[in-house]
Amino acid sequence: MSHEHTHGQTHHDLLGELALQLQPVLESSEQGIYLYFDDNHKLCNENFASLLGYGSAEEWAQMGGSFPALFVDASSQDTLIDAYQKAMQSMTASTISVRWQKKSGGTADTTVILVPISYEGHLFALHFIA
Repeated sequence: MSHEHTHGQTHHDLLGELALQLQPVLESSEQGIYLYFDDNHKLCNENFASLLGYGSAEEWAQMGGSFPALFVDASSQDTLIDAYQKAMQSMTASTISVRWQKKSGGTADTTVILVPISYEGHLFALHFIA
């Protein structure tokens, strides 16, 4: 087994554990929520998946490739990336406007609250979408 695979499995396991910790929030919140570690390690609640036109949170999470290119309208990509970088580098939360790209090709205008969280020594970005 390569180190890379082990490392990736670790992030997958951590994401799953964190999802269990956050399950009451993910399931009960009226807002869309997603948790992001990297393009291959992310999860969302059903509200966020539905907002973007996906059949389930699992379908959304399985989408591979660049997160901004897949899900964020070009007009909002820099804003979201900058807020994410501030969260990861300075532990700074942000409230930003984001236009999402829907699976069907349309867009959805939202306000995103992005906060850094740490779990087992790894930084994740938790996003609430209103």
